[in-house]
Amino acid sequence: MRLAGALAALALMAAADSGAQAIDFAGKIGLQGRWYPDSPAFRDQRSGTGGLVVEPTLYGEIAETTSFTVTPLYRYDSADPQRTHADLREAYLLTFGEWGENSWEIRLGFDRVFWGVAEVHNLVDIVNQVDLVEHPRDRPKLGQPMAHLTMSGDWGVAEAFLLPYHRKRTFPGPRGRHRSGYPIDDDALYESGAEERRVDLAFRYSNAVGLLDFGLSVFAGTSREPVFLPTGPAGPLIPYYERIRQFGVDAQLTTEPWLYKMEAIHRGGARNLLGREEDYGALILGLERTLYALFGSGTDLTALAEWLYDGRGRRATSVWQNDVFVSGSLAFNDVQDTRLVAGLLGDLRHDYRALNLELKRRLSNSWTVRLEGVATLSADPKDLTYSGRRDSFAGVDFTFSF
Repeated sequence: MRLAGALAALALMAAADSGAQAIDFAGKIGLQGRWYPDSPAFRDQRSGTGGLVVEPTLYGEIAETTSFTVTPLYRYDSADPQRTHADLREAYLLTFGEWGENSWEIRLGFDRVFWGVAEVHNLVDIVNQVDLVEHPRDRPKLGQPMAHLTMSGDWGVAEAFLLPYHRKRTFPGPRGRHRSGYPIDDDALYESGAEERRVDLAFRYSNAVGLLDFGLSVFAGTSREPVFLPTGPAGPLIPYYERIRQFGVDAQLTTEPWLYKMEAIHRGGARNLLGREEDYGALILGLERTLYALFGSGTDLTALAEWLYDGRGRRATSVWQNDVFVSGSLAFNDVQDTRLVAGLLGDLRHDYRALNLELKRRLSNSWTVRLEGVATLSADPKDLTYSGRRDSFAGVDFTFSF
């Protein structure tokens, strides 16, 4: 975080010294609340929580081909002290240019990168760490220190990443909802002797050929997904991060009525649930279709189905062992940009079912409201998600954008 602060200060000093060509300040402020109808599973947990999130973005052009972006985040939560936190999502300098018939771009600093085409989970998306205290099902990310080089041309897009620092995953605290059955230690152990300062490398090539968009990726470094080591019968779990190698492919085939989606990885060096190293493969297959002007109205319906599979089966450390996700999204295409989404997640190996509902609507040019409900319909004690069996909730978010 000190590096991020130094980069942000350097960018602002450079802008002031050079007379920045353009400065833009935008962002959002959110007021959020949740209500949990079930009695808590652990002591000191509350049935209701409130919070505030602030995420501004400062963008400035230092020169015609050079700019900086700084996006901090601060969250306050009334119930869980570990959910109250700050992070620097972005703080990077960007410069770009031409090299013959190709274009290049370099980003230095903290940034967020997204890979993948699936909806409920992304196997190939491995550059950034997940900020798990933000939301149990969304996938917000912590800012990742990186040097990111992009080359593009008629032949496609090639990206190379040098990642000099590993960020630990965030977890709810003992008083937070959606926590695990055992408390998780704030410290972490690493397989690498360099611990969090081990340099990771990643590469991705992407292109579009006819109806097919695809990406090929390679990652070598410290895993973003920890395994957990016990410290005693009732002691906390310690996150342990291994060195892994991951090869990934993501693809989307776009036809007139259907979208066909796929993500697959092969990972080596990771431990399974028994604590033994096991190379494995994992797969996501998806199918999506949009029905426009439903029943002659101005509403569009998008239906989605995805199957998630982990080759380790019951030895998997991930909850996505053998799951199916189906959802429907109604876009009303009105002035308020109203959208209603319903999704059902089912585990084919365990007796786990969860229902997600979301209604989002713009109240004005600046204000948006989001109503959300997550209900655990059934839970299996053998499932890794069982600790959240009493954490069904209804939530409301009011967001002011500026």
